[in-house]
Amino acid sequence: MKILLIGASGMLSRDVWDAFNEKHELYGCDISARPEFIPEKQWLVFDITDQKDTYEKISRLNPELVINTAAYSDVDGCEKNPDLAFRINALGTRNICTACQRFDAVLCHISTDYVFDGVNPPEEGYCEQDKTNPINVYGKSKYWAEFYVKHMLNKFYILRVAWLFGKGRNNFVSFVINSAIENKEIKIVKNQWGSPTYTKDVAQAVSLLVEKPSYGIYHITNSGKTSREEQVKEIFKLTGKSAKVNLIEPEDVYIAKRPQKSYLKNYFWQLEGFKPIRTWQEATKDFISSYKRTA
Repeated sequence: MKILLIGASGMLSRDVWDAFNEKHELYGCDISARPEFIPEKQWLVFDITDQKDTYEKISRLNPELVINTAAYSDVDGCEKNPDLAFRINALGTRNICTACQRFDAVLCHISTDYVFDGVNPPEEGYCEQDKTNPINVYGKSKYWAEFYVKHMLNKFYILRVAWLFGKGRNNFVSFVINSAIENKEIKIVKNQWGSPTYTKDVAQAVSLLVEKPSYGIYHITNSGKTSREEQVKEIFKLTGKSAKVNLIEPEDVYIAKRPQKSYLKNYFWQLEGFKPIRTWQEATKDFISSYKRTA
């Protein structure tokens, strides 16, 4: 299968590339520099906010599957630059959909838990069919991205992920580890709950989903939920390290409002008969063992 990975310089894309590269004809693209793990002959450059260029480049390649991991994911940056957020996250996705329409290509689009407001979620977490209600610009721009995918295409996967950590990029887990190594104080927000998720497990889920036409919306997160405070404690336990932790109010650090409880349940994933995704604790342990070898 010929596959185009958009946003190939991102953290999730490294694991997606590894999951697909051996068995498929894979190409990556972004507007930034080519990552070392992608050969030059498999690299394209285009800006998804440029509708004409996006249409021409995707049409020329004519992929059977497009995986879109590209996003403006700086939540506070989106709040300060709403036009840019909607241009990249919403209209950029629309441009990709327009290109996919030409040859009926399947689109796998990566979305976010931030399409929910985080107010009184179900005990086990939001399911795919629960009502969305984004409370910040980032969440709203990703909601509209989902809107375009659902209304423009017949063959699509929308995968909502949350609290990602993985290799190759700074993330919350690596931040905590590095802070402990350097004996720096760690500031974390009080009473913020979510589903920490390893990019390696998201990539594996994508590779399984696209093998059969089980189109639709899926929540793809590691099992379980936790607060940032408990997540830090688990990282300390797994690394044998520690540091001073200072709990702070969200308004003292964030510009944009965040969902307080945006943990997700992989409901449709399990209905399709897939095995439950491992717990966030198991995934964190796996990541840390790899992180130690490369740190």
